[in-house]
Amino acid sequence: MLKLYGKYFSIHLKSVMQYKGSFFATVIGSFLTSFTVFLGIFFLFQRFHQVEDFTYEQVLLCYGIMLMGFAVAQMFASGFKVFDSMIANGEFDRILCRPRNEIFQVLAYRVDFVRIGMLLQGVVMLAYGLLSCQVDWNFPRVVTVVFMVIGGCVLFSALFLLDGSIAFFTLQGLEFMNVFTYGAIEHGKYPLGIYGREMLTFCTFVVPYALVQYYPLTYVLGRSDNPFFIFLPLVACLFVIPCWIVWRIGVRRYKSTGS
Repeated sequence: MLKLYGKYFSIHLKSVMQYKGSFFATVIGSFLTSFTVFLGIFFLFQRFHQVEDFTYEQVLLCYGIMLMGFAVAQMFASGFKVFDSMIANGEFDRILCRPRNEIFQVLAYRVDFVRIGMLLQGVVMLAYGLLSCQVDWNFPRVVTVVFMVIGGCVLFSALFLLDGSIAFFTLQGLEFMNVFTYGAIEHGKYPLGIYGREMLTFCTFVVPYALVQYYPLTYVLGRSDNPFFIFLPLVACLFVIPCWIVWRIGVRRYKSTGS
């Protein structure tokens, strides 16, 4: 299956490379758009030197991790963002006639290479945060950062899957789902603990952003010595299960467009 996905990936890459100038201009635009968020954080900390005891470098580390996970998910799971149109034009009927898994086919349907610009911005922020934060780096903390990026990627991919699954019931994507994806990136610029206990509880037990951001970040920064926090991003990956269940329910109730 990985070999087949590699072929799809190669096809999508060759497609965008047919117009190299347009592609690179769009990637640069995506990078600069993300860079404006960086400037917003920078100017905020010129006026307020700390946010709930978190420094500028620590916030950049936090946001860089979240942005990398989101960018990777948006790059490879973007097929679910256009899934409502796949249902409307009958493309999903073709998917059901093929011998491969439906989720795999939707993932392979689209690779959004434009998000490379956002990913590069996340890498820059993460690198700066890693180098400038006064953290006593050791193997567990390095592993925690890696798990945070992986967990963020899986969590946002699961949310995109859930977003696509809703189209089975509504025939159109619902804009409110952007609250849980783009909105999460917006308020995920800062450690989730600063938004109050209610928000932290929601982001722990409902949509587990805090498991890939706040709790492991406190361990990396030495604010907690609980070793369980290292593995919380992997626990957050379990969120994909209820999203997959909604998808399976949608597939079972799906009726052909008849076209």
